[in-house]
Amino acid sequence: MSYTQASQVHSSIPAGAGSLKDFSLDEYRSSYGRGSAVLDHACADLKRLGIAIQPQQIKEWADSVVMDSVQPGVTTPSVVTPLQFLQEFLPGFVYVMTAARKIDDFVGVLIAGDWQDEQIVRGIVEQTGSAEIYGDTTNLSYSSFNNNWNTSTIVRFEEGLEVGQLEQMRASAQNLDAAVQKRIGATRSLEINRNLVGFFGFNGGLNNTYGFLNAPGLPAYLPAPTGNWAGSTYLEIVNDLLFAFNQLQTQSQDNVDPRSVATTLAVSTNTASFISRSTDFGYSVGKWLSENYPKCRIVSAPQLNNANGGQNVFYLYADKIEDESTDGGLTWIQPVPTKFRALGVQQLVKSYKEGYSNATAGVMCQRPTLVVRVTGI
Repeated sequence: MSYTQASQVHSSIPAGAGSLKDFSLDEYRSSYGRGSAVLDHACADLKRLGIAIQPQQIKEWADSVVMDSVQPGVTTPSVVTPLQFLQEFLPGFVYVMTAARKIDDFVGVLIAGDWQDEQIVRGIVEQTGSAEIYGDTTNLSYSSFNNNWNTSTIVRFEEGLEVGQLEQMRASAQNLDAAVQKRIGATRSLEINRNLVGFFGFNGGLNNTYGFLNAPGLPAYLPAPTGNWAGSTYLEIVNDLLFAFNQLQTQSQDNVDPRSVATTLAVSTNTASFISRSTDFGYSVGKWLSENYPKCRIVSAPQLNNANGGQNVFYLYADKIEDESTDGGLTWIQPVPTKFRALGVQQLVKSYKEGYSNATAGVMCQRPTLVVRVTGI
């Protein structure tokens, strides 16, 4: 017996000759069905390549390849088309709405003073003295005057923004300019505060800043003769307005004739639409106003809603008066030293900052006798 028996070499694949991928069973598959000898021959060839498979296994595999038309999936089931390819972006953006800022419509804007000032001062002069019966030996009576000063403290607000580089670039991809949007927001925020101070004033310690609803010297509210405009008829609303026009002419001692002097009817937003209430023949309250008081304009603001103990109110006032005054004769003024002030810009490594400010002195009622306030509408 020899201990140096040589191993049998079944096949040899030279270096660089490739892999076994070119091996095919096509010749055996075309002969399938002629007998098991074909499969036995194929298995023998595979064994020569170092692959040991039984003939029965090849038969099963061949059946699966030939008979199965649908192969098992190898990916995760998903939608046919991703949603982002089915989206159409409309042009433009809808800005979130804020309450209307109406103080400028009510009393206008008087740009006066400077941002750094502390107070706005209004001078008031009252002539005194009365004439006496003449007599050659009587003492001559003398006229004089009293002067006073009404002050309103200036309130300053500030608002800023910061924009980062990544934030700006990502906003740009959405067709937005981050810096512009933030500047719009800062400007709006300052204007909202100025509007609020214009209606309600500002309580900040010892300051003296008042608004349209609480200015010093305003006459007391008068109850509407009818009231509750939501349930009032055309005639009842007209009756309330007639009451106010008559009161304005009376308390001004006929210095104001509402039929010829420009006036303003400032009503709460809750009741503004009732000015359109009409008769059965379509004759509205607004039409009655335009015919009988043609110089009366109508404005509204939400700040007058429930303004007096939960009741809606309206104001009726003369816009101005022509007399000896040298201030222009306005009933109301809103002194605003600065509507918008750019404080500065700071450039940082990855972002930049901007700061803004404004200044307002609220609203001053210079002629309270030309204002009528009615509540309960």
